[in-house]
Amino acid sequence: MENILVIGANGKTGRIVSKILRDSNKYTTYAMIRNEVQQNYFENQGIKTRIGDLEKDFSDAFKGMDKVIFAAGSGGSTGDEKTIAVDQKGAIRAIELAKAHKLQKFVMLSSMGTDDPSQMKGLELYLRAKKAADDFLRESQMPYTIVQPGALTDDKGADKVEIAQKLNKSGKISREDVAYALVLSLNLETAKNKSFELLTGNQDLEKALKTF
Repeated sequence: MENILVIGANGKTGRIVSKILRDSNKYTTYAMIRNEVQQNYFENQGIKTRIGDLEKDFSDAFKGMDKVIFAAGSGGSTGDEKTIAVDQKGAIRAIELAKAHKLQKFVMLSSMGTDDPSQMKGLELYLRAKKAADDFLRESQMPYTIVQPGALTDDKGADKVEIAQKLNKSGKISREDVAYALVLSLNLETAKNKSFELLTGNQDLEKALKTF
């Protein structure tokens, strides 16, 4: 069993990721939460927790971990200071800690549009922060996968996707499908050291990742 740290576990996508990991027979899930108030939700779900705040020292959360899924995000509507603190500085610090603790893989939830943030009016700073973290991960010499979905919805997963390094179009995809893509990326060789964009499409999710 591999120990997986989920950063951003209390967010909508992070909660789905944590449940998928819990239900597998490959992983032991550790949800990183900011405070003990959030503990009950995860413990009631049979999910272990680690305390850690991206804006403080969260190094203890990495002890004993094998891999990490970074699903945290301030969202595009928070203030600039929070966006930089979480999406850029927090993510970069997580990569540094993963490397220091010799973790085997870092799976990053990013976003479409990071290649050219100036094209996304109102989200430029958010996407620049994501891009800085993504670029740091690519250059870190840490095994990684960067998943870059379109607009996230709360719809039930369709298990049907369109995937490419660059899709050259916009669109949507459910958080559930993105969560499955993040979990599958933990061990798929075809996803190792790659970034890919993801939208709802016509291909089976797992098959699309395996043949990407």
